[in-house]
Amino acid sequence: MKFIDEYRDADAAKKYSELIHNITTKSWNIMEVCGGQTHAIVKFGIDELLPKSIRLIHGPGCPVCVTSLELIDKSIEIASNPDVIFCSFGDMLRVPGSKKDLLQVKAEGGDVRMMYSPLDALKIAKENPGKEVVFFAVGFETTAPANAMAVYQAKEQSIKNFSILVSHVLVPPAMEAILSGENCLVQGFLAAGHVCAVMGYNEYYPIAEKYKVPVVVTGFEPLDILQGIYMTVKQLEEGRYEVENQYSRAVDKEGNLTAQNIVSRVFKVGTRKWRGIGEIPDSGLVLQDAYIEYDASLKFGLAEIVVEEPKECISGIILQGLKKPHECEAFGKICTPERPLGATMVSSEGACAAYYRYRKK
Repeated sequence: MKFIDEYRDADAAKKYSELIHNITTKSWNIMEVCGGQTHAIVKFGIDELLPKSIRLIHGPGCPVCVTSLELIDKSIEIASNPDVIFCSFGDMLRVPGSKKDLLQVKAEGGDVRMMYSPLDALKIAKENPGKEVVFFAVGFETTAPANAMAVYQAKEQSIKNFSILVSHVLVPPAMEAILSGENCLVQGFLAAGHVCAVMGYNEYYPIAEKYKVPVVVTGFEPLDILQGIYMTVKQLEEGRYEVENQYSRAVDKEGNLTAQNIVSRVFKVGTRKWRGIGEIPDSGLVLQDAYIEYDASLKFGLAEIVVEEPKECISGIILQGLKKPHECEAFGKICTPERPLGATMVSSEGACAAYYRYRKK
């Protein structure tokens, strides 16, 4: 398949593996931020092509996984309202709340619908004026433009029965939170290419300088990741800590300015709680005051709640890169994709789901 096969070429992968072996003289810990990269690494055995001295650490780049338990419970409360049509991306439907998930709400009679776009949810709102339509706005910077556009159009068209439950998180503050941790192991980052396609990569220069870590913007195919690792190891071996762009076919330094403009018009930066990690200042998006009427949490008067994570689940530790999925005692036993304890076993980008699918023996 064009633009896929050439980035999965086995001979080219072997050559990159040899290059990485040839330049590696020390032990290095490199974090791939994105869960999509994690799945590619595990699926294609990229980590098994590397020197044993290079350790790939799986980061918190799965927006489904880091959506707080409190927000999941809020989504369930809203979706259980008989006057609501609750719309969401499909991978959120099986994420466990403290007592149930959205699929169970649907099974109990709730009008829960899987959507591919928030603009589809806006259309449903126009077609159902007697119902409140709520879209679960989850994601990193990649999904923020579409969610912002839906809210912007709702206001422009005076659609009052539409709102969003906001769970947007931002990558750079999460990287800083990890680097600031007492037990941080990360010495270099593979930054998520799709996030940078929207936001550019200017935000990474201060991080590289402050924490003395190389940051390489990287794509998602095997050769992308191997080249990103090679570029990162080369910097580490040479004592450099710069921002480089491996994914130049899709990313430039400035990003998509049109997308950035609609995001900044509708959203502003705010504090966000990350599931399993905790509260990170200025790490999320919240609605601007001019669009606050479209905040589902406020519209439905949902009080702040505090919910404890299951003690058996170490997804928070996994999301910080301190442990890998198979090091969890619950993995593949009391925690499976059919009966997950945490979101990392559910999401299509979750590290636990990747290990269960490709590495479970």
